[in-house]
Amino acid sequence: MSQSVIRAARIIDAIAADPRTVAELAEAFGLHRSTMFRELQALEEVGWVRRRGNGRYTLGTRLAALSKEALDSLDLREVGAQHVRRLQRRTGNTVHLAALMDRSIVYVDKAEDESGVRMYSRIGKAVVPYCSAVGKAILADLGPAGRDAVLDGVTWQRFTEHTIATRDALDRELAVVAARGWAVDDREFEPYVNCVAVPIHTSLGVVGAISVTAIRVVADLDHLKTYLPALRETADLIARELG
Repeated sequence: MSQSVIRAARIIDAIAADPRTVAELAEAFGLHRSTMFRELQALEEVGWVRRRGNGRYTLGTRLAALSKEALDSLDLREVGAQHVRRLQRRTGNTVHLAALMDRSIVYVDKAEDESGVRMYSRIGKAVVPYCSAVGKAILADLGPAGRDAVLDGVTWQRFTEHTIATRDALDRELAVVAARGWAVDDREFEPYVNCVAVPIHTSLGVVGAISVTAIRVVADLDHLKTYLPALRETADLIARELG
């Protein structure tokens, strides 16, 4: 693949995570500011990035539109939508639907907590696979090659004192997840959030996962585990419709 295409993709990934100035991007990519400015001008011209009034670059409207079109074309999101909302009404907590897309795990749908509490997650955002319940639920059902592909290039970061931050520790956790059929996020990404997830299987193997998430003061992990039968039922309904 062309190095310029790869660099453009990495620039887009960088500003999707954190809007940045020309100077910040130039330093991050080891480029002269004028070179980075030309890269950003080209991306802005096609609508993939846009410059804010404060000089920081963020994702452009064209890229946002393409992302929506890509998500709307996903069978998992289309099939799962009604089931995600039914489960949210049943539990009262936030429900996430995540899909395995090539080498990434991505949130494709979300129904918010009735209390109005907003989670860090957003539709179209890549999941941090080693410290999310949906990520671990999917990884546990992948073969070695698939698991390696998803984790290739991961930067192991300790977000909280509970984060699993090494591959060896994650593999031990995934063995437990595979044996019992469900995964948890026990304050691993945010110290006040916990989550329970189950994988979604079709004839092609694991295609995604569905979870129930809550802040601890609303529902602790033990409480969320009581929703496992409902999670499994929902995952089975989605899988049957996917075929």
